[in-house]
Amino acid sequence: MSEAANKTEKFTHKPRVAYFSMEIAMESDIPTYSGGLGVLAGDTLRAAADIGVPMVAVTLVSRAGYFRQAIDPQGRQIEHADDWDPARYATRLQATVALDLEDRQVWVGGWLYELSSRVDGLVPVLLLDTDLPVNDPRDRDITHYLYGGDESYRIKQEMVLGVGGIAMLQALGFNLMGYHMNEGHSAFLTLALLRRFAHSSNGLRPGESPYDLPRVRELCTFTTHTPVEAGHDKFDYTLVRRIYGDLLDLGTVKLLAGEDRLNMTRLALNLSDYVNGVAKRHAEVSRKMFPGYAVHVVTNGVHASTWTSLPFAVMYDQHVPGWCHEPELLSRADRIPNDAVWAAHQEAKRELVDKVRELTGVALNPDLPILGFARRMTAYKRADLLFTDLARLRSIARKHPFQIVMAGKAHPKDAAGKQLIEALHAHMRELTGEIPMAFLPDYDMTLALHMVSGSDVWLNTPLRPLEASGTSGMKAAFNGVPQLSVLDGWWVEGCLEGVTGWAVGDDSPTANGHDAMALYDKLEQVVLPLWYDDRPGWIAVMKGAISKNAAYFNSHRMMRRYATEAYLR
Repeated sequence: MSEAANKTEKFTHKPRVAYFSMEIAMESDIPTYSGGLGVLAGDTLRAAADIGVPMVAVTLVSRAGYFRQAIDPQGRQIEHADDWDPARYATRLQATVALDLEDRQVWVGGWLYELSSRVDGLVPVLLLDTDLPVNDPRDRDITHYLYGGDESYRIKQEMVLGVGGIAMLQALGFNLMGYHMNEGHSAFLTLALLRRFAHSSNGLRPGESPYDLPRVRELCTFTTHTPVEAGHDKFDYTLVRRIYGDLLDLGTVKLLAGEDRLNMTRLALNLSDYVNGVAKRHAEVSRKMFPGYAVHVVTNGVHASTWTSLPFAVMYDQHVPGWCHEPELLSRADRIPNDAVWAAHQEAKRELVDKVRELTGVALNPDLPILGFARRMTAYKRADLLFTDLARLRSIARKHPFQIVMAGKAHPKDAAGKQLIEALHAHMRELTGEIPMAFLPDYDMTLALHMVSGSDVWLNTPLRPLEASGTSGMKAAFNGVPQLSVLDGWWVEGCLEGVTGWAVGDDSPTANGHDAMALYDKLEQVVLPLWYDDRPGWIAVMKGAISKNAAYFNSHRMMRRYATEAYLR
């Protein structure tokens, strides 16, 4: 038996849930993720490995990665290729499966990556790959570019992920008890399942469907992440049929996926027995977007040991043993001595200061507070909200000096996101000599951990209600960093004013236009005075972030919810 066959066989003896995601962050330097969706997928699988939930993940190999980001002297984003060699990290699968795309046979191979936990747990991740010599040159790059190409390319990618993924799992002999779609990119898998479980046409009554919809629904779970209608993949039926032919009979597909265009989210909603949003507020928004569907809530969480810096991990090992396997034990963090918490934070902060100097040459002062902001650079995240009124910002800094560290990538096709990065650099130049500021290039998981652990305050300023969840603030909480955020996404649940952090503005839909002034008021009147004038009070908020937020907003709790409410229902 070959090494590859032996490795996959050890995962096929017991029933598993197949978890499909267009992107999965397996390791920081494997560029199969672009941002929060992929990092969440990685944290989900790490938690499953930790607590023994039997899963197998399916994604694309994304050989060309996302991109490596550089910033030119004017603050413009420059994208560089980020190719990687899966053979360095994974084992090639022996099985290949075939799809007919554009009247050509496209063979799909793949790789097995074993995602391991700290307690001997393993989750197999299948990385689907069309870069095979047998394929037409036009098809070899289908699995190369994460979120790349035109609509035709995206359809092919999502066909490979959903339909090819189902075929690959079957070819490898996986025993599956369910399918979990992480966002709608993989929803074509539902059509493959309908085909598999179709009734024989013999004996059907006139008008009776041959497809076993209840059986497919019972098998499928769908997590939606996008609270904006325009953010859901929709494809022209003519194009879909040109690429793939007849999925099923067109009337059935339109009934499930929409009359005018094939809406991947609608398809997943109609063929999933369990649907959830990723925060309470997001589920409310989703129910309004898709009336008539039962949208449950499983609020996101982050993986404890992945997102806790070494200084804090050492401290937790001493004062809260077992925390990384049972993160709820961190509810006891309020009993950790103040000196220990502050010393751990200062060590993490020095590491961030060193990283900033290494990447940008900017020398920050470890004795002044650092405001951190890092996430995907796109308009609704409002990375520039802090700079709405530079005169006011300067005035605050004269009373209570502070520093700013920012990072984030804009999608190569997001012109507004790129302009946002340029604007941030323009503000940085305007504030030279008054407010020290750095923008760290090529934001990835490693850089994220430095930032969420080394900052003193974590900022989040999205346009309500467009933040489905947001998880960076949860990561900050594991490192005792309080969040100062607009009340959207998970922060609606996590904010205990003055206990775990602070709210920017109120919870009303009309508050967006007043957020900049609310942010300045909270910084000037509450946050910075507390940091400067009441160190025990500040450390109490740090402990609140750990004991109230990290103890709850973790992927172990999230994974147990999925297991009991979705997988084992």
